[in-house]
Amino acid sequence: MWKPRLNESARMKYLGIVEALEADIRSGRVSRGDRLPPQRAIAEALGVDLTTVTRAFNEARRRGIVEAQAGRGTFICERLDGEPAVQSQPLIDLSMNMPPQPPAAHLKRNFSQGIAEILGGPRGTLSTYYQESNGSDADRQAAAVWLGHRVEDVVADRVVVTSGAQSALFAVCELLLGPGDLIAAGSVTYPGLKAVAAQKGIVIEPIAMDDLGMIPDSFEKVCRDKSPKVLYLVPTIDNPTTATLPEERRRALVALARRHGVAIIEDDPYAPLRPERLVSLAELAHDITWHIATLSKCATPALRVAYVIAPNASQALRLAGILRATVLMAPPLMSALASRWISDGTLDAITNAIRVENIERQKLASSILGESAFAADPHGHHLWLRLPDHWLAAAFAEHADRAGVSIVPSSAFATTAYPLQAVRISLGVAPDRGALEDALTLLSSLIAQPSLGSRAVV
Repeated sequence: MWKPRLNESARMKYLGIVEALEADIRSGRVSRGDRLPPQRAIAEALGVDLTTVTRAFNEARRRGIVEAQAGRGTFICERLDGEPAVQSQPLIDLSMNMPPQPPAAHLKRNFSQGIAEILGGPRGTLSTYYQESNGSDADRQAAAVWLGHRVEDVVADRVVVTSGAQSALFAVCELLLGPGDLIAAGSVTYPGLKAVAAQKGIVIEPIAMDDLGMIPDSFEKVCRDKSPKVLYLVPTIDNPTTATLPEERRRALVALARRHGVAIIEDDPYAPLRPERLVSLAELAHDITWHIATLSKCATPALRVAYVIAPNASQALRLAGILRATVLMAPPLMSALASRWISDGTLDAITNAIRVENIERQKLASSILGESAFAADPHGHHLWLRLPDHWLAAAFAEHADRAGVSIVPSSAFATTAYPLQAVRISLGVAPDRGALEDALTLLSSLIAQPSLGSRAVV
């Protein structure tokens, strides 16, 4: 079998996997017809999340490097050495959960103008220097202003500027948890948390969920029986289920966490997309809550900037110490640009343009998927499609990929052995509504088809 590795020079991790595999085929390290390791094994070996490997497999199939054989696995394609890869139809990627980048957001203009104005200013070169690991005073002050719209009484001393929500999540888990410790999370949860848990040897204890999100009674039972150290949740437009926890449940979960001495990680990337404000867990229990807020979901992942509100200033400095040992600091120029966009209203304008585009894309999805059972928030950029009984999620995702549409099965999010048969469909990454309509139409047609022999006989 192929020994998984990354081409570190690739511009994205999933491309690094594909390019490394291509190089190993050319060098003879792996042979035509060889079977590839399972995706989950590759993810664990490389320390990346499962969706990154899934995207790499999709790209490898698109290039004609590998082929999937139902019930057997994925194999290197059989073709003569030196023969060019067979190019299939372009893959429409609905697997990456990023916001749409509509023309109304004017991202190219805002990037070029904002960076030019920062570097052209009297202190512009400071944005190209090393900075403190918790972020500059100016960036933390700007972050406190932006965060104040959703969390009351935020002060800059409690804010840490980080290079994206994933690095923030890893650092918070590094601070709060050790190998073998338990973290409570939903029965399906953000794959980035699963990647952190696998890397650090943390055990995820599943909490039952319904259409409103995490069920407090289930959390209480886990607290009594298992004594988790931390509760992790995405309270607003949950990834992947799209559920937004009502205030009553937020208060119940906080009360239970206090009673049982459980810290809270509130990962809240989608809250800026909703026009209605709900009380955050950080407001209800600031002394035990770590609030993570990224710009990747309400603006663009290109910024690589996220903010953490720590329980107090001392804890913020402890978190900065971990960041210093891992990512050192957030990108200073992008942090300065985020601060500028906050102060001049550009960030709010971009978020509003994305919200408007999300509404239109959700309307399009609803019109095409029709009576299919799916959950969605009108302001979010993904939906959670529950499959009919004749489909397994993994088989459905595989057949969709062969047809040219990449989606993510429930197994990528599951913290239980037998997850709901569902798929997450991300609406934002499609370049325009036309491409999205084509992809959704194909998926709608596929739902009605039999499972093409992919379900095991029982």
